[in-house]
Amino acid sequence: MAAGSCLLLLLLPWLVTASHSPPGCKIRITSKGLDLVKQEGLRFVEQELQNITISDLHGKEGQFHYNISQVRVTDLKLASSDLNFQPQQHLVFNINNASISLRFRRQLLYWFFYDIGSINASADGVHIHTVLRLAKDEAGRPKISNITCNASIARMHAGFSGTLRKVYEFLSTFIITGMRYLLSQQICPSLEHASLVLLNSLLDTVPVRNYVDEHIGIDYSLLRDPSISNDNLDLDFKGMFFPRVREDQELENHAVEPVIKETERMVYVAFSEYFFDSAMLAYFQAGVLNIELQGEKVPKDLEVLLRATFFGTIFMLSPSVDAPLRLVLQVSAPPRCIIKPSGTSVSVSAFLNISLVPPDRLPVQLSSMAMETKLSAKVFLQGKALRVQLDLRRFRIYSKQSALESLALFSLQAPLKTLLQLTIMPIINERTKKGVQIPLPEGMDFTREVVTNHAGFLTVGADLHFSKGLREVIEKYRPVPTAAAYPSSQ
Repeated sequence: MAAGSCLLLLLLPWLVTASHSPPGCKIRITSKGLDLVKQEGLRFVEQELQNITISDLHGKEGQFHYNISQVRVTDLKLASSDLNFQPQQHLVFNINNASISLRFRRQLLYWFFYDIGSINASADGVHIHTVLRLAKDEAGRPKISNITCNASIARMHAGFSGTLRKVYEFLSTFIITGMRYLLSQQICPSLEHASLVLLNSLLDTVPVRNYVDEHIGIDYSLLRDPSISNDNLDLDFKGMFFPRVREDQELENHAVEPVIKETERMVYVAFSEYFFDSAMLAYFQAGVLNIELQGEKVPKDLEVLLRATFFGTIFMLSPSVDAPLRLVLQVSAPPRCIIKPSGTSVSVSAFLNISLVPPDRLPVQLSSMAMETKLSAKVFLQGKALRVQLDLRRFRIYSKQSALESLALFSLQAPLKTLLQLTIMPIINERTKKGVQIPLPEGMDFTREVVTNHAGFLTVGADLHFSKGLREVIEKYRPVPTAAAYPSSQ
């Protein structure tokens, strides 16, 4: 029994590690980013509180009958507010010493006297304490899963005028107490609806599983609930590309887990080698990493050199010496990405088959050579699109058939490298030009991006910018109400 317990203790660290799948893409929002979110969120909260709906207030005190109706918020001043991280999954939003100005319609009946008009009131010392819990929903998006809210009003005043001003002042205790209660009871339901319904509709715009182009898609689902420390909010995304012909494919991640230590920018996005490897594997499985050039599409200088190189073979095919050439370049294995502090590179192995295509005859293969290339990759962020610019650095060809033919092919290395640079690389870079979107909500963009390479991953540090206000995006994606969003206080 003791031996079994010891074995379990030894295996426990390995089991914990195995159950923790490293992210292919990791996003960290720092305290500086949270300050920007607070500014935009505060404007949104002001708009929500200004739309508070308060029930009518009516009652009777002796011979006095009163009715307060058409209550609306005329002004809102949020003097002090703060938004903070709270481990492990919470955001804390506090509003202190705020003031709310109200205007409502009064009706008073005292014996045979009837009075009607408007009253201006103000609620001072308004304190609101809200805690938002973040979690991963079923689709893998970040969501506000729960909210706790407490609201209090320290003081409330009402200004009375008219012939029955003394009567109103006598009844002010009842009216003010009732209005204070109704107002405080409406603050939290309004913020709960704003968070659980409206803000979650904004988070619904975070891309989870989208198509990148006609060949591949990307899975940005969260691997686990958001993790919050005292200074940061971390989001671990799967960050895996997949071929559209095999959308249910799962690729195990054995890459280094990104570790973000920088704090100078509002947000950091990290990508591991797994992120890029899965993209190249998806393209490889989609069958698009091959190019065929035939006839006039083969550059003339290269065609002359190829015909000179294989002149003996071509001459033996007489009278088909003028048959067009065909070049088929096919990647033989999924390319691999290597990220080092010195830079990012991509290793590619391919086959190049050179053939003659005589009219009405079967193609005649002149040579089949292996190619090994290394591409340098420049990764940059523009807006919310991650883009990659590739450049050919190293290139080597050799024959799969004999060392003698490899020696004969040595003269082809320079022109074939030029062929790749002028013909193939533009096609590849055109495919990567569009880039892939980073999983941020609509209306948020990056500015002042800086890319930093590490061992096994790279990070993009940036500041956040709201290209659209929260209200604009929420109104665009506001869910159609099917019932009352939240109950009114009676």
